[in-house]
Amino acid sequence: MPGGYPNRMNEHDERGTTMTGIDPSRLDDQQLMKELETIHRTRHDTLLYGSNDALRAHNERMAQLEGEYLRRNPRRPVAAGRTREGARERECGESTPRS
Repeated sequence: MPGGYPNRMNEHDERGTTMTGIDPSRLDDQQLMKELETIHRTRHDTLLYGSNDALRAHNERMAQLEGEYLRRNPRRPVAAGRTREGARERECGESTPRS
């Protein structure tokens, strides 16, 4: 640790090929949202540049976090445009010429 700073390149989980993190059920709501925001923000880079093991771990962790969010929020608001019916309506509206 030259200069008193930890080596950031080696700050990763070395327990094996998967990184589990804290059990999502043990996170409070604010911590869960922060974890979800972080994993969604890093998703694209993991898909494009991560190893197969990194992508597998990312998939598993994302599923755990999203599952916990859905468990806690079974009646979460759903935007009409994010449903199949809403998407169909949007597609119909896009094919209509506008004046």
